[in-house]
Amino acid sequence: MEVTRIFDLLEHRMKYFPNNYTFGAKENGNWIKYTSAQYKTIVDNLCYGLLQLGIKKGDKVVTITPNRPEWNFVDMAIMKVGAIHVPVYPTISLNDYKHILSHSEVRLVFVSGWELLRKIEGILDEIPTLSGNEMVYTFKNLRGYRHLNEIIELGQANPSPQYLQEISASIQPTDVCTMIYTSGTTGVSKGVMLTHRNILSNVQGVCPIPPVSKQGQVLSYLPLCHMYERMLNYLWQYLGYTVYYTENLATIVDNLQEIKPDIFSSVPRLLEKVYDKICSAAQKQFRIKRTLFFWALHVAKQYEFGKQTLFYRIRLHVARRLVLYNIKKVLGGNLKIIVSGGAAFQPKIARVFEASGIHVLVGYGLTETSPVIAVHNLYYKGQKFETVGQILPTCSVKIADDNEILMKGQGLMVGYYKDEEQTHEAIDSEGWFHTGDIGYVDEDNHLHLTGRKKEMFKTAFGKYVVPTVIERILESSEFIDAAMVVGENQKFAAALIVPDFVKLRLWCESHNIEYSTNAEMMNSPEVQKRFKKEVANCNKQLGETEQIKRFHLMDYTFSIATGELTPTLKLRRAFIANKHKDKIDALFA
Repeated sequence: MEVTRIFDLLEHRMKYFPNNYTFGAKENGNWIKYTSAQYKTIVDNLCYGLLQLGIKKGDKVVTITPNRPEWNFVDMAIMKVGAIHVPVYPTISLNDYKHILSHSEVRLVFVSGWELLRKIEGILDEIPTLSGNEMVYTFKNLRGYRHLNEIIELGQANPSPQYLQEISASIQPTDVCTMIYTSGTTGVSKGVMLTHRNILSNVQGVCPIPPVSKQGQVLSYLPLCHMYERMLNYLWQYLGYTVYYTENLATIVDNLQEIKPDIFSSVPRLLEKVYDKICSAAQKQFRIKRTLFFWALHVAKQYEFGKQTLFYRIRLHVARRLVLYNIKKVLGGNLKIIVSGGAAFQPKIARVFEASGIHVLVGYGLTETSPVIAVHNLYYKGQKFETVGQILPTCSVKIADDNEILMKGQGLMVGYYKDEEQTHEAIDSEGWFHTGDIGYVDEDNHLHLTGRKKEMFKTAFGKYVVPTVIERILESSEFIDAAMVVGENQKFAAALIVPDFVKLRLWCESHNIEYSTNAEMMNSPEVQKRFKKEVANCNKQLGETEQIKRFHLMDYTFSIATGELTPTLKLRRAFIANKHKDKIDALFA
């Protein structure tokens, strides 16, 4: 059967993968799994229940929860009755919740548990389209609130298959099925309206890529409210795979070893931390093992696609047998593909994974493009380090005169909800979407990103600086966790640097450097000297106007909780600049 609406995936699975498990998650220490048939039955009963609650075509339904199979049950049921799913990050601020719930005109809210309920309880009465907590349901059975199972039971008691069929048949591929609120790096978040066709064009564009059988297993930890993971979630369903949701960030490695997945989707930040932990563990080995590990790592970092001499292949074979395959074992032993998106990925680490027998497929896109514009693949010339992959056949890309990447295609959003001005600003009169990123396309149809247009700044000498390029180089240092480059209208570029505190503490211990707080450690002359050396090494790769002349070491790690990172782990530059204005001013004093 043809899948033209997202909920058609239910019938697709029933036809082609009726006995496959669709989802799995841990409950009380055990993996609970759901077959395709169970999935469809739960969704149908939810649909009947939603109709009994008065949810109708075009109504907005919000979900606020970490990943769980129930998210999918609700997601499909919302779309099958013609309503619009508005998934919201569980980590945003109260003001963001209030804006999204009010702006979206929400009719029904699903929330995971007490922690998130307490966060939004105080604003529920201020949302005009909600009747206080009357239309708030939980995924965990909490006293005083209605539970998801109550809607399922309501549907079981009041089945209306013919009416549901009539509603579902009236839903067109071009109907809006979801609104995703952008993460707000540039101000108030906007509601991106996406249709069934938008998202499914992405699914169909990438579905030939994974070389895994219909028994494939996937481990998922990135938030389903992010379009990147959500689109992949539909792709895995389309291909018949089983998706297992991690318990939390701390259990990812344990879950990888339990599930032994074929595919794992991630962001570079996590993969870089995994790599750092493996290197830190190797540092503690006896001299022979340590020497052997770093020799193998040196071999891995020379890995190139299709350009390997016989001598290199022999060395790589030895390195794999003695060391590199152990990296694969740490990640479950069966991993074939890591999908990476959301930010730039350090090529040296991508090379290590590739040399270890794990393909790293880097992609690029935005919420507004459903999301993938380009992605690596396993065809001829389908992978290149330093690129974000080949442009999808469902997309057209044009490079503007100022090097901005413009996109057209089936994945392009309808627009921003209740915001025609911003929509017309993003999509020009010829239908091209302005991504805000700058880059170029090479002779093999690979897209190269070189920076973010709005993040570029001009120095006092009139020279343009692209901070993201410099930040990537700084963050390639084993001692630097994150960096933000500043210097608008100044004589030089400077940086706020967040150390990798785990690595730095080990270094301080080995050099007998005493301190009682992070602040004391940052002010240590030895630590300052160490970071001057790291910055000097980075500066060797930069032009004169790009080089970091001064820096400030932060005494804490940037996070979502402290406000410096968006839920997708991007820097909130304006927030950081305002919060640390005194430190930035001091750099240029």
